Amino acid sequence: MEVAKPPLFSRRIEEVSMFVNIAHLYLRMKMMEELELTKMAWVLSYVQGGVAEAWKDNLLDELLKGKSEVETAEKLFSKMRNKFGEIVEEERKVEQLRTIEQGGRIYNEYIQEFKKITRGSGYERQPPIEEFKRGLSREIRRKLAEAESPLCIIEKWQERAVRLDRNQRQSRTEEKMLRRNVTCPQENAQPRGLWGRVI
Repeated sequence: MEVAKPPLFSRRIEEVSMFVNIAHLYLRMKMMEELELTKMAWVLSYVQGGVAEAWKDNLLDELLKGKSEVETAEKLFSKMRNKFGEIVEEERKVEQLRTIEQGGRIYNEYIQEFKKITRGSGYERQPPIEEFKRGLSREIRRKLAEAESPLCIIEKWQERAVRLDRNQRQSRTEEKMLRRNVTCPQENAQPRGLWGRVI
């Protein structure tokens, strides 16, 4: 029976599952009697290019020295899924950090999403201030840049952005009320009698 061989694997996310599934099927159908080391060598022969190539070289070196915990093809597949799944997830989060914007959300919502994306992106200890600033509205970003003391810590950027956003929203609300010539209810309130007539 003919069984398809896996495509070359370079570590893109859409390749991980497909590669592992095809290679796993091939091993079961064509290489069942082979030694585990032979199976692993065959699988690794299809791992080529980029980070995957460097990872393969390191793993082969560990296998030759007898220092690897990967002893079977199944463990190799599991290691590949974990390793390249993590790398891709990190890259996806970095891409999200590069494109996230506040949009119509209040700044607290934007900041919470920014923090969520930051986790698992490789920036946990030092979140990228430039990416955070880029996602801010132009008006808030300008006001933050013009602040008296320049900000060096992302938490300070976030605190000040929330404060400015809150002030800006309050200011807009007040302007709308003034434009409609609406005054505070306490100033306009007049005592009324039983039938709603002004006393």
